[in-house]
Amino acid sequence: MTTPRTTPAPTAPGPADARWGELAGRAFTKGHGTGNDFVLVTDPRAELELDPGLVARVCDRHRGLGGDGLIRAVRSEALPEGRELLGAAPDAEWFMDYRNNDGSVAEMCGNGVRVFVQHLVEEGLVTVPEGEVLRIGTRAGVRTVGRTRSGWAVDMGPWTFLDGEAARSRGSDAVVSAGGLQVPRPALSIGMGNPHTVVALAEGEKLDQLELTTAPVVRPEPGDGTNVEFVVPGDGDDDGVGRVRMRVHERGVGETQSCGTGACAAAAATRFWGGAGAPDQWLVEVPGGTVSVTFVPAPDGAEHVVLAGPAELVARGTFA
Repeated sequence: MTTPRTTPAPTAPGPADARWGELAGRAFTKGHGTGNDFVLVTDPRAELELDPGLVARVCDRHRGLGGDGLIRAVRSEALPEGRELLGAAPDAEWFMDYRNNDGSVAEMCGNGVRVFVQHLVEEGLVTVPEGEVLRIGTRAGVRTVGRTRSGWAVDMGPWTFLDGEAARSRGSDAVVSAGGLQVPRPALSIGMGNPHTVVALAEGEKLDQLELTTAPVVRPEPGDGTNVEFVVPGDGDDDGVGRVRMRVHERGVGETQSCGTGACAAAAATRFWGGAGAPDQWLVEVPGGTVSVTFVPAPDGAEHVVLAGPAELVARGTFA
């Protein structure tokens, strides 16, 4: 997902109104996309400050509601980042303000986008019939989200090599060390509006044995840090669809059940390594389920990535 750099110090438990601060008495929704879970609040006029410590308390799985992040639904016109997007995309009425569970601000979250739009629909803030699309603002730019029979499909924009053509020619641009790996492994860094570093493993047993409670070490590391995906390509079924298993350590969060932008990056790297005959459609299996990743040519001349999968809202409540 995003840009962690500092983790708030734990705070002692206190009265509910002190613990939840400006959120006390506010409604919330809890949702997930293939196990990547979020707390959502609606704040159309951007009245909440959402300091990192408060976000971290909300997302704490033992003393809070628990979540991989917090998503605030804001009208784009109420935030500087949103107003900047409205000039080119006046229909992007809503902005997804995303925070990691350590409180750090995020550029983008692929699973979070689907859950965000489902939240807007169920709150009655937008209407999106099956087959129609909605444009929303994010810190990674405007994203177009279409309603499908089984969930949502998101145009995630173009993918890139973070290290440019040098990475294309070498096939890797970093090495990664992680718990459960005896030696550092070569990796390829992919941009999906946020940074990812993808490591290929030869067999599922090595994927299962990874210890990801500690962040992998990436050398060299992108300036704002990186999400790290470990992948094992699957055998094809002669149906023109690629398959890959993935586990991910998200910066500012830790290991998660799923990562939408990470699934896109994993498919992009695996497809690149597969060469000219690699398929354009992929199924990415994560601990929380399966998402679909499809590479399509776009009018802007770039190759865009479409991420499709479910979104489920599981609870509503009010901060005490």
